[in-house]
Amino acid sequence: MGHEHSASVDEHYRNLSLWLSHPSLDLTPRPALSGDVEVDVAIVGGGFTGLWTAYYLTERDPSLRILVIERDICGFGASGRNGGWVVGELPAGVETYAAHSSHDEAMRQARTLFATVDEVGRVVAHERIDCGYAKGGVIRWARNTPQADRQRTEVAHHHQQGFTEDEIRLLSPDEARSYGNASNVRSGIFFAPCAAVDPARLLRGLATILERRGVHIVEQTPATQLGPGVVETPMGTVRADTVIRATEAYTRDLPGEKRTLVPIYSLMVATEPLDEATLAAVGLAERPTFADDRYMVVYGQRTADNRIAFGGRGVPYAFGSGINPSIEQDGRAHDLIHRTLVEILPDLANTAISHRWGGVLAAPRNWTPSVRFDPGTRFGTAGGYVGEGVAAANMAGRTLADLITSTDSDLVTLPWVGVRSRRWEPEPLRWLGIRGTRLVMDRADRTEFRRDRRSRAGQIAYKLLR
Repeated sequence: MGHEHSASVDEHYRNLSLWLSHPSLDLTPRPALSGDVEVDVAIVGGGFTGLWTAYYLTERDPSLRILVIERDICGFGASGRNGGWVVGELPAGVETYAAHSSHDEAMRQARTLFATVDEVGRVVAHERIDCGYAKGGVIRWARNTPQADRQRTEVAHHHQQGFTEDEIRLLSPDEARSYGNASNVRSGIFFAPCAAVDPARLLRGLATILERRGVHIVEQTPATQLGPGVVETPMGTVRADTVIRATEAYTRDLPGEKRTLVPIYSLMVATEPLDEATLAAVGLAERPTFADDRYMVVYGQRTADNRIAFGGRGVPYAFGSGINPSIEQDGRAHDLIHRTLVEILPDLANTAISHRWGGVLAAPRNWTPSVRFDPGTRFGTAGGYVGEGVAAANMAGRTLADLITSTDSDLVTLPWVGVRSRRWEPEPLRWLGIRGTRLVMDRADRTEFRRDRRSRAGQIAYKLLR
């Protein structure tokens, strides 16, 4: 689709992340909605959940009239700014979903998500999307004694649940260092179902494919209200047999949804492309995604063009579920993330940082991602991935496509289908609870690195995460 190009608009979007700055991307906004329209399926949100749902709907029923409504550009939100982990993992574990079904069903869901990593790779290859997909797994290093203790407990627990050594295994210090030259390594965990990807090129590639298949995508079109059968926008009213809300952290802007999902900031940095000597010193040759086992989540990858992209969730929650673009350029937070990267990979000490950015992920009150679809009202939603949505959104999109088309599949009976979460507490309770939890986890990490033993704060943090 040809769009009138604006250099200033293009530059604005390219500054949002390393991924969106790629020179191959045309970020000129697609035309907005131009009046009232009637379609079969209206999908609000042009991120991974929305576009994967549209993609699989075109596979299930090519005759459907599908409209994707995006208030900015596709990839503006978390889908274009995340760490690029296509990880077969959800923030809620097997026990959580087993409580909604059974252990066997929760294990079936976990392995369906494992297979989803390969499904994303299949689509990337089939559609020839150039997005740097590389399935190298996850290496998590333990860099102090408490982290190593937790790793032994975690792997033993996973094996008791029924996961295999091929899926997740404990590594000796030498084995862990063979994946990447991290500092102070005491042990490691290798988790196989994960790939690294450039998420913006994957998403924008999907959008182009959808348009070729006849899906209509409108951008610069905010939904002011939505519900069964209707989406209201300033540009016109959309009437649809089926309406899907796929708005993640920006759900908080919809009427009555302020406490449905909490937006949590995560910030990232990226290095300049590394020279051969630095690449050899750092390792990560098979492009595993990487982290250590601190409570305050960090995450990184070696990109297809040999940078290191690295992020963390250290920015405090903003009162009232705030989303403020100025937070995304918090210099002190980015400096801390850079220092943390160098602490983990000291060979990067003299490497320049070329990109700094941030964005918001969405957290439900029960920390449990879900898919919901009411066959009576034909209104559905999916999300709440808490930062682990690149693979999960694909599984959600396939599931929603099957629910919408009444396709009898193994996906529609997965335990996350129909799970609901209570709303977050009103302010200031929400602010106090989220900020307090962050402070406890930060203090626990500092104590563990300084004293090399678990602190009382660490014990509290461990319970908060269970």
